[in-house]
Amino acid sequence: MGVAIRRAGADDREDVIRLLDAALVHDPVSSWVFPDEGHRLRTHRALMGAFLDIALDEGYVDVTEDGAAVALWWSVPVGPHDGDGDGDGDGGGDGDGANGAGVGGAAGAEDGPALLRRAVDPDNERVEVIGRLTEAIHPTDRAHEYLHLIAVHPDRQGEGLGTALVTAVLDRCDRDGLHAYLEASNARSRDLYARLGFAFMGTTLDLPDGPPMWPMWREPRS
Repeated sequence: MGVAIRRAGADDREDVIRLLDAALVHDPVSSWVFPDEGHRLRTHRALMGAFLDIALDEGYVDVTEDGAAVALWWSVPVGPHDGDGDGDGDGGGDGDGANGAGVGGAAGAEDGPALLRRAVDPDNERVEVIGRLTEAIHPTDRAHEYLHLIAVHPDRQGEGLGTALVTAVLDRCDRDGLHAYLEASNARSRDLYARLGFAFMGTTLDLPDGPPMWPMWREPRS
């Protein structure tokens, strides 16, 4: 039996923020952005809320019907993008239970990384730095679907829920001839995305004194 997926809306906001926080608070990139665990536990939820609000306003959010998994996407046009950076890890997640995107920029906002830092954690330079770094490597030569964040509740990981969320969009990409892009935040997610047709773009994004991220691109399958 397939996984039921629906489009999330404003009424889902609090549930989705709790899910993002629970699934991603210990992700390698989240841990780099907020190295002090106590501060991360207090502040990470606000960052997830900011990302979700941007996605609800400017992108789209898919959630499983049971609320156990969620993915934040943007349809990115050709050309330079102001602050469309990612957020918390890899643009996607490990497909089955962690993070996905990055932790930095804000799609469509004027100087998104700086605005995000100001709103979420003004004294934390890393909130802004990761947005600028991911923005700098984001492809601009072809329109694509960008997987910013994906999260699966810790109690439900390993059931294929994240893979189902990603595959639903990739099937549409294949039908419509659309490319897709993400930044994987850990080796497990990188390998999962490779099985879904994403290819590592050749150079990791190495966070200063932190973990690598793997930019990955997917061509549509005929």
